[in-house]
Amino acid sequence: MPEPKDKPAHWGVLGGGMLGLTLAHRLAQAGHRVTLVEGSPDLGGLTSAWEVGGVVWDRYYHVTLLSDFNLRSLLAELDLEREIQWRVTRTNFFTGSGLYPLNNAVDFLRLPQLGWLDKARLAMTILYGSRIENGRALEKYPVEEWLVRLSGRRTFDKLWQPLLRAKLGTNHSRVSAAFIWAVIRRFYAARRGGLKTEMFGYVPGGYGRIVTALGRLIERNGVRVKAGHPVTEIRRAGATLRVQTDKGGFDFDRIAVTFATPLAARVCTDLSDDERTRLKDISYQGVVCASLLLKKPLGGAYLTYITDETIPFTAVIEMSSLIDGKETGGQYLVYLPRYLPSDDPFFEQADDAVEEEFRSGLLRMFPELRPGDIAVFRISRTRHVLALSTLNYSSHLPPMTTSVPGLSIVNSAHIINGALSVNETVGLANKAAERLLAADRPLR
Repeated sequence: MPEPKDKPAHWGVLGGGMLGLTLAHRLAQAGHRVTLVEGSPDLGGLTSAWEVGGVVWDRYYHVTLLSDFNLRSLLAELDLEREIQWRVTRTNFFTGSGLYPLNNAVDFLRLPQLGWLDKARLAMTILYGSRIENGRALEKYPVEEWLVRLSGRRTFDKLWQPLLRAKLGTNHSRVSAAFIWAVIRRFYAARRGGLKTEMFGYVPGGYGRIVTALGRLIERNGVRVKAGHPVTEIRRAGATLRVQTDKGGFDFDRIAVTFATPLAARVCTDLSDDERTRLKDISYQGVVCASLLLKKPLGGAYLTYITDETIPFTAVIEMSSLIDGKETGGQYLVYLPRYLPSDDPFFEQADDAVEEEFRSGLLRMFPELRPGDIAVFRISRTRHVLALSTLNYSSHLPPMTTSVPGLSIVNSAHIINGALSVNETVGLANKAAERLLAADRPLR
């Protein structure tokens, strides 16, 4: 990274998720004064921890892959990389008629929805997608057009379309082929060996431990952390940038905003109309996610894909198939996510109504499970998880550097054609720090 100026700039990093924390870390390493401002009382954002029935674990589900080199490098700095616990995991499909394993070539050949030719074309699609190094050229193709051409109409209707709808809801028809390419690349990288078995990892203590360690590290390196300060406005104030929160204001030489683009557009009042419009035009997927503690396991598959559209959630993640039982006090931690457009009215559903619907769906999928086996049920929601990779996404994305001197906007929307993993978030923070420091110059 470039050497800092004689008088280090005072950077404000707004947002205390993994992106903001890592970016603050890199700016401080380069010798700058840094203040991190986070609206919530706790750091972590989408990687924050919470308590479910006495168990403290990730609010949303996360895993580490062998190929997550950006994340693993950061964990090494925290002296946590050597503690990663690696496990071979299993995957199931639920089709409405039952659960089917999908862990090796034999399981793949037994999939009941598809004929032999369909399966051959599906395998070739996955292999072809995994070998494409850069997905930008795929941004010009609608995802349905690309998948039908490679896999065939039957495979798209029976497999790809339900999975896309599960992840993207009514937005599934809006994304480009680059979206499914990114998903294929990430999960293909999770596999190793002749039968391509999945290898996932986790740090004991979960992301709560990682966020705590990173927060302590940046504070030791001089970063001032101000949590519980929701930002209401960012504007120029003479030679500085003024950040107003509901607890007071801060003045900075430079600011990096890591909020989702609609939120950034609302608080950055000096942006041009064109910038604000381009930020607002980026569409997001959100998630309503239930965390459950069960008295018995569901069957041991980490991930169960769901192609039955009558099930109210979009996947089952049995986290306890990955993490040690002592992390959950001998109970079994399960996540039930439902991905939705950020403006979907389901976000306004009462917790009781969501719980009733989700419970019913889970008991239908797993008839051996009894209502009394569900010990704890807790719901979390966020409207801005994934920026949709729409057609020609890269050409419409606003640059990190804005027209306001000293003001940059760096958020998950800048993970171009990615699957929005924590590894990609850390990689974005590393690249953004290099770019912002290289472009740093005295303000006019």
